[in-house]
Amino acid sequence: MYVDFSQPAVTGAVRARPAPLQATSDEALMARIAAGDRDAMRALYLRHHIRVYRFVVRLVRSHATAEDIISEVFLDVWRQAGSFEGRSAVSTWLLAIARFKALSALRRRPEEELNEEAVVNIADPVDNPETAVQKKDTSAILRQCLTGLSSEHREIIDLVYYQEKSVEEVSQIVGIPEATVKTRMFYARKKLSGLLKSAGVERAA
Repeated sequence: MYVDFSQPAVTGAVRARPAPLQATSDEALMARIAAGDRDAMRALYLRHHIRVYRFVVRLVRSHATAEDIISEVFLDVWRQAGSFEGRSAVSTWLLAIARFKALSALRRRPEEELNEEAVVNIADPVDNPETAVQKKDTSAILRQCLTGLSSEHREIIDLVYYQEKSVEEVSQIVGIPEATVKTRMFYARKKLSGLLKSAGVERAA
């Protein structure tokens, strides 16, 4: 059953409105979701779905498939919030679920082309106008260079720089040792630096 978490919950009973959920931590939202709070589920969805979507669409290279996966991810969160033990950040947990579903989807169909420019232009409601402009300018240079990396290296760059995950968190998401993460990151940055230099950019981010 599809649940639209982007819309506010509507109930017949009139009750006092809780404190604004925008300032509520992810962990507190998870606790409320486990108790069946749809407003908390909506807040978590609005906070994270754009970043998770961008991560998934780069893996599956299909916007339609990515949209289906995002629906599955957050439906799983709604159903399984009580199983979240807080051993990792909520965002890390979400990306791990999303990656598993994305790889499963890839095994079921051939790879499709992805318009990378469309991905970077997906607006994130968390960004302010200045941040959005800076990201757009940077992405204009990066998007062509990223296509020159292997899928493994693109994934590491995505998680470390776009998702802002630590080596430990990337290890948890991808399911590889931290030493392997560091090795992949080293070679990914080296390759990307060379590509950016060839494109007229002397220093990689």
